[in-house]
Amino acid sequence: MHAARPLHFLTTLLLAGLLALPACAPRTGTTTLPAEVPDAFSQTGELELPEKWWTALGDTALNRVMDTALTENFNLVVGWERLRAARAVADRESAALWPDLEANMQAGASFPQPNFVGGENVRLNLQSQYEVDLWGRIHALVDAERFRREATRADYQAGAMTLSAEVARTWLQLAEARGQQAILQAQVETNEQILRLIRQRLGIGQVRGVDVLRQEQLLSATREQLAYVRADLQALRNRLSVLLGQAPGASLPALPDTIFDPPNLPETGLPLELVRRRPDLQRAFLQVKAADRELAAAISNQYPRLSLSASTSLRSNNLRDVFENWAYSLGANLAAPLLNAGRLRAEVDRSRAVRDQRLYEYGQATLLAFREVEDALAREFHQKQAIGSIEDQIRLAEQSYEQLRLQYFNGTSTYLDVLTALDQLQQLQRNLLSARYLLLEFRISLYRALAGPIDTPKASTQ
Repeated sequence: MHAARPLHFLTTLLLAGLLALPACAPRTGTTTLPAEVPDAFSQTGELELPEKWWTALGDTALNRVMDTALTENFNLVVGWERLRAARAVADRESAALWPDLEANMQAGASFPQPNFVGGENVRLNLQSQYEVDLWGRIHALVDAERFRREATRADYQAGAMTLSAEVARTWLQLAEARGQQAILQAQVETNEQILRLIRQRLGIGQVRGVDVLRQEQLLSATREQLAYVRADLQALRNRLSVLLGQAPGASLPALPDTIFDPPNLPETGLPLELVRRRPDLQRAFLQVKAADRELAAAISNQYPRLSLSASTSLRSNNLRDVFENWAYSLGANLAAPLLNAGRLRAEVDRSRAVRDQRLYEYGQATLLAFREVEDALAREFHQKQAIGSIEDQIRLAEQSYEQLRLQYFNGTSTYLDVLTALDQLQQLQRNLLSARYLLLEFRISLYRALAGPIDTPKASTQ
């Protein structure tokens, strides 16, 4: 019976404190987007963009590579651990909403034992501290950490989106490099065949020696380009290995060797939907909310604070009587700031400036997101026109080369004209492959600009 009295006393005190909790913190204003949102984007398609946007490209090998990257990439794992830390901070700050209860015990004995019964010295003490959140300061700080936790989650999702785009670009750059390597190898063989033919004709006096030198120069230049492409190819292999969480030189899946045309244009949706969908914009918005709650806490910090304390303790020289003599104490402390040389007011001003800074950063990030979509749409549209022009140039260059080659062997043209036409044709063939890759890169930029959160293997287990 006696042992239950201090617990009843503490419970009554804590319930009284909980009933004193406020409904909300000071009002600090609303969070509205400080940028104009257009009604629609300039272009749109009909295909719905899947959550895993890279699957729209229809490359099963890329899908497998992407799954590995989203599981093993170390930068993404770092982002996940950062999210775990943010969750722990939010839980830590939430503990301030509840009273603290602390117990301690001291025990000792005297030697030699006295003649009277009970030579022990025993102390037990229970203490509780609780700050009544009169103005919502504690709630505001807890809300700020919760918003910051969600912003970290959005940052992790934005990191996954960035990683997926980088993997896709590297994958397609490998396809372009392998394609360039095949083109250059074919061009080296063509130039070697022409060189052999010219040398044969030189032996019978039908061509000049300078024509051989010019063809050798073109062959050497083609081999130089091939060496550069091979170096780029190895660097791209290394980059893909690191993106997959592997050391350079590790075994890679079967690499692509062709550039394909992108699928039909996806549905771009409404700009306002994009603001709500993109994780990087949600991160910026949540950072505004966190800063707003910190401003509310700074305002509340100017007001008085009420703290409650309660303790119960006992002291006995006999273990048999340890629970008989309880002492209780109840305290309340009201502290109000009077003179602080404007320190608290300055903190309010700083917090408001930080909140406004985060707000305009949110607006700037939104405008940049709109620009990314419009840039990708415009670049893809004009890139298709550029590819058509290159294809026309290749057709004309092939005709010019064939005519000049025939004229040269008939003795009506110089080999310099033939060499110039051949060099232009081979350069256009390489330019066409690069232009087709660039078209795919613009499509990847569009997918990345429109994509929402990516369900990574780690996030799907939570």
